[in-house]
Amino acid sequence: MSHLNDSDKERKLIFCVLTTSDTRNVSNDKSGWTIRQKLESAGHHVFESWICQDDKMEIESIVEEWLRNPNVNAIISTGGTGIGFRDVTIETVSPYFTKRIDGFGELFRYLSYTEDVGTKALLSRAAAGVIKEKAYFALPGSVKAVELAMDRLILPEVHHIVHELTKHLDD
Repeated sequence: MSHLNDSDKERKLIFCVLTTSDTRNVSNDKSGWTIRQKLESAGHHVFESWICQDDKMEIESIVEEWLRNPNVNAIISTGGTGIGFRDVTIETVSPYFTKRIDGFGELFRYLSYTEDVGTKALLSRAAAGVIKEKAYFALPGSVKAVELAMDRLILPEVHHIVHELTKHLDD
């Protein structure tokens, strides 16, 4: 079993942040701003941040560009995870997953259920997976959901996740 050393825990990771929404723009993208703020406060670097429509081709284009960047460790998206007709983030990104991180969505829904939204949590399709050596987290579009995911799940575990995904590169 691999253990993180202190330098792994302090390593500055590089993220990309995608907001998927038909209604958000630079002035009202509070969820994207919250993700960026939390990452930077934790000492990480946001390489690029983007807002796009709930559109499969637009999402694919942006994500594929970020996946080609060998320096990016993880991608976090917000929005497009509900059950509405225009919510296409999960359908768009999950085919790229070489491995799903099922526990992320399960824990997110559990925490949402117990701490905030009750049975409405079952409508969330928040998900995470592995694409190449990168982690991908798909979060709902609400600020409360983003704060929950970042504070309770992503930031506490992202170093370990990236370490597990890239440790074979050190061999």
